[in-house]
Amino acid sequence: MIKFSKNIFLALSLLTAAKTFAQPATNSPYSQFGLGQLSESLLPQNRSLGGVAAGLRKPGTYNNVNLANPASYSAIQITTFDIGLYTGFTSLSKSGTKETSFTGSLNHLVFGVPVTKTSALSFGILPYSTMGFRTRTPANIDGNTEINKIFNGEGGISKAYLGYGFQLGKHVSLGANASYLFGKLEKNRDTEFPDASYINSRNQVKRSLGGFSFDYGAQYFTQVSKKLKLTLGYSGSSQSNIKSTTTDATTRYTLDANGNENIPLDTTYFKEGNSETVKLPLNHRFGFVLEESNKWLIGADVTMGQWSKYREGSTNPGLQNSLGIGVGAQITPDITAVGSYFKLVDYRFGFKYDKSYIRYNNNDIKQYALTLGLGLPLPSNRSTFYKINLGTELGQRGNSNNGLIRERFANIYLGFTLNDRWFQRYKFD
Repeated sequence: MIKFSKNIFLALSLLTAAKTFAQPATNSPYSQFGLGQLSESLLPQNRSLGGVAAGLRKPGTYNNVNLANPASYSAIQITTFDIGLYTGFTSLSKSGTKETSFTGSLNHLVFGVPVTKTSALSFGILPYSTMGFRTRTPANIDGNTEINKIFNGEGGISKAYLGYGFQLGKHVSLGANASYLFGKLEKNRDTEFPDASYINSRNQVKRSLGGFSFDYGAQYFTQVSKKLKLTLGYSGSSQSNIKSTTTDATTRYTLDANGNENIPLDTTYFKEGNSETVKLPLNHRFGFVLEESNKWLIGADVTMGQWSKYREGSTNPGLQNSLGIGVGAQITPDITAVGSYFKLVDYRFGFKYDKSYIRYNNNDIKQYALTLGLGLPLPSNRSTFYKINLGTELGQRGNSNNGLIRERFANIYLGFTLNDRWFQRYKFD
């Protein structure tokens, strides 16, 4: 009973603590479009595999929470807890000018709890999208007076979910997630004069969003030979409507002799409480995993999003359909090794390509990334197992042609996985 109470207290404490973390950060000029830079529902172990998830059930001896396909929850046979952090290094370049930045945040907090031998619940919180950008463009008016047009934004949307997955017969598993999306996005548009004697203006739009969305998935798994297992998977998210409430304000301000902003002079426009419906589109993920249990696996995923149907009220912001491809593999040399720790480690690598929902200056904004990762087991006992999952994405978004910005990034994800028999009644305490 003492152990049970301690674990429940730990779980509730961590869930409460997660809400105190700031929204995950980013520094990407491409996050100004739509709802920002989308964060896939992937843990570090999936990201290390190039995003392979549709056909992934239990990658090794450890139980795993695979959020991207809730049908995989049926493979959870012991209570699983996973918490993770994110840090990112970004280098932006355009016309010979470079800028670097560093960001970091809590990345995810998820649980998987078995209900029967072939079904399980999962719940948690993780980012859905992030926004963080600042751009400055010089211009002039009347052919003489110079101005700076400054665009910046920040914020993000989080996803809290509850899901259930179950096995149907010997080869099929089904599952679904109900999620609540919530968060705030802020965009500013400044018209600023370099001359301190002029009065500048700023338009600020703050949006508060909230609403439900639904994910679903299916997996078919079978032995193709004595040693090899094949899993085919599909998952998708349904069309959803979330509410957006907007505050729109325009203020005037001046700069001092050093270029620092003074207290605003006045507000020339203010409108609060304007509501509209944001329509999220259908998204699909197809994939497979071929594996020899506890030794190796290879897999691939294809993702498609109908973002051309995304709407903000009656406004079409001009997003396009997205397409992504990911391939990955994992090797575990020898899980029974006693004298060599490195033979117990999971070695993961992959590659991913994404044509995002952004089309700018008649150019598709594409992303490429090489992914690498490790699954590092920690000392365990008979009923409790620990693992650290480290994942890295090294890639590029956009390019420096046609006036675009080339963004090179190194994203590092660190996850801590715990498998334990939390919800089990013990004869002796």
